[in-house]
Amino acid sequence: MTPQATGRRIDERIALCHDALPPQERRAADALLTHLDDLATYRAAELASLAGVSKATMSRLFRSLGFADFDEVRDHVRALRVAGEPRRTEGTPSLAGHATNEAEAIGRLLETAPIPQAVAMLAEARRVLVVGWRNSYPVALHLREQLAQIRDSVTIGPQPGQTVGEELAGIEADDVVVAVGFRRRPAVFSSFVGEAVHSGAAVIVLADPTGAPHLRRATLPLECPVQGALAFDSYAAAMSLVSVLADGVLERRGRAGRDRTSAVASAYDRLGEIE
Repeated sequence: MTPQATGRRIDERIALCHDALPPQERRAADALLTHLDDLATYRAAELASLAGVSKATMSRLFRSLGFADFDEVRDHVRALRVAGEPRRTEGTPSLAGHATNEAEAIGRLLETAPIPQAVAMLAEARRVLVVGWRNSYPVALHLREQLAQIRDSVTIGPQPGQTVGEELAGIEADDVVVAVGFRRRPAVFSSFVGEAVHSGAAVIVLADPTGAPHLRRATLPLECPVQGALAFDSYAAAMSLVSVLADGVLERRGRAGRDRTSAVASAYDRLGEIE
């Protein structure tokens, strides 16, 4: 295994060396790929039995792939999941169990998040810029759409074909930047947060625990879980948080907020945009 291949994911390592492996190790590699998603449920001897090879052959495969032993393989696969790569996990719950897990996560978030402070910042800012990339963009867009019904001067970025440099250029100290950055963030997220902080504006960072370095730089960090027991991340807690924030902003802005929502609804009616 070359140094370049050692830094790759396990499935990529197998693909790179599969044809060069001895026949028994190829069988072991195929079994390993088949059981990557539930690897934590097996011991090395059980995996070797499933592949129809000896435990020694399975151990040689691990070394061929650049791992010291089976424990290191399992740690590698767990790290992929923590980084956001979709993988089924041990003991995947029923739909009812999943719903219970989601409800508990939302409850914990709403109990611990600094919601009153975030509401005050979003309600009183001169201007609010909400930014998110990839899977974070729908959450950012939802926040923008809710706030835009309550107050003016709420923008979203980056839109298709848009960069955010020109948006940040107009940001001032009495503005708020909301940076939504859940895991598997693009590399530009870090530099964006740094530039937003440098602008002097208040910066709210909404991120999962893997975004700790960005959360620490925020004026107000909002840590929100996305990893559950299922293969893909869930944004139920994040969307619930957006709804709670928007409701709080509406209450805080009082008559001005209600007048804004009425004006938006009237415009919908005149334009025939909403059924």
